[in-house]
Amino acid sequence: ITTILLDCDNTLVLSETLAFEGCADLINEIAASKSVPLNEPFTGPTLINEFVGQNFRGMMVSLQKRYGFTMTEDELESYVRREEDVVIAKIQEKLAPCENVTEVLEKLAKDGQYRLAVVSSSALRRVKASVERVSQDKYFGEHVYSAATSLEKPTSKPDPAIYLHAMKQMGVKPEECVAVEDSKSGTLSGTRAGIKVIGYVGPYPEDEKAVMEKTLKDAGAKVIMNDWKEFWTVLDQLQEGDY
Repeated sequence: ITTILLDCDNTLVLSETLAFEGCADLINEIAASKSVPLNEPFTGPTLINEFVGQNFRGMMVSLQKRYGFTMTEDELESYVRREEDVVIAKIQEKLAPCENVTEVLEKLAKDGQYRLAVVSSSALRRVKASVERVSQDKYFGEHVYSAATSLEKPTSKPDPAIYLHAMKQMGVKPEECVAVEDSKSGTLSGTRAGIKVIGYVGPYPEDEKAVMEKTLKDAGAKVIMNDWKEFWTVLDQLQEGDY
């Protein structure tokens, strides 16, 4: 293993709640403009339950299929930009890093044994704003990749395209890499790209962790990590094939 590929939202930074709060009102606005019959308005928590690990564009594709409405490409791009602005404003106001991740990143950078990259579904502006807000950007340099922005055709996890792109840009093979993911869609994305995935359940409430462990394992995660303090142990497990 030479390369550690890290999801951003709720893996490096505690951004999922902020992000979904930010886009719930926007999605309700879209639903009203398209006369979509919602039983109840979307909220941050209901969006998280359904769409964790997907970007806003992916959510809108799913919702169009579910409710049978359409958006022009210009409409979609306009809302994508608005969602980015709303979420970035929240991030810059109160984003925090995941617990104990900073210490791990510092040690990885100091040791210099592994190359590091961020591989996210979220828009590049948002990802960069996130890692800059918590002073993690120095660990990744130019190796920050977005399924929404970095690809010729925007997509979202669980599509493996962004992992394949990141590996191509860094000149590494799947067997050289480990990914850290907190969602089903992210885990599927890494697994489908041929990468060994560490499933991280740290940000989930205690009463949801057992369910998420099973979900991530079923999606292909080789090992589960409850806290970033466990990173070195689970990395050793993967190095030794002990999973």
